[in-house]
Amino acid sequence: MQHKDFEKHLLKLDREWRSLRQKQRNLGWEPLVPPFQRGWKRTFVLRDDVARSKDAAFFQAILDKINTRAWSHRKNFLVRKRKWGKKIYVVKGQQLQKPYQWEFNKMNFNEKEKGYFDMEFHYRKPHEKPYLRYVFRDSWRFVLKVHPNMIEKVERKDPELDAAIQYIDSYLRRNDYEGKSYRLVRSRNGSRIWRGKGDKDAEINPLKNKPLYRIIEETREELL
Repeated sequence: MQHKDFEKHLLKLDREWRSLRQKQRNLGWEPLVPPFQRGWKRTFVLRDDVARSKDAAFFQAILDKINTRAWSHRKNFLVRKRKWGKKIYVVKGQQLQKPYQWEFNKMNFNEKEKGYFDMEFHYRKPHEKPYLRYVFRDSWRFVLKVHPNMIEKVERKDPELDAAIQYIDSYLRRNDYEGKSYRLVRSRNGSRIWRGKGDKDAEINPLKNKPLYRIIEETREELL
């Protein structure tokens, strides 16, 4: 009973923490005066000739859905890598989104827009089932452009909410209850596969929950 009460206590704290975090997110934003720059951001834009063409709006609509953003404290977006034992600087790579099938279906592309995507199958491991991704065929129509990363707004703060969230975090961390709380929440949310149960593709052990005498009889019958 004490163990059950303790688990209920942790679940109650988790519900309270989630409620406080939701209230914190709902506070909204406020303008920052004056704004300041923090590094640089890089996104894809239409190439000049595409932007001047009659199909500019069409390709801009596609770009708005598959664009990506990268950040760096360097304007040239150089990152350090090791090659042949030496440290060199190379430009940080960036690609357009390659949405999974379920993501692609939610992006509401029309039939004409879908015609500019190719389907590609990828394998995480050789023996695993492949997964499908959609790749934009004419990526040459877009180029990367670097902009200053300006911070123009900040989240509103509520000292009482922040203190309540910090109290729960400190309590769990101080008493080493974070792992226990995480396992309880995952099990309540039905994550049976994470707990090693409920995997439909897993092989079922034919000897599970069978008495020993029954196993011996079946083995004798097979040998005969």
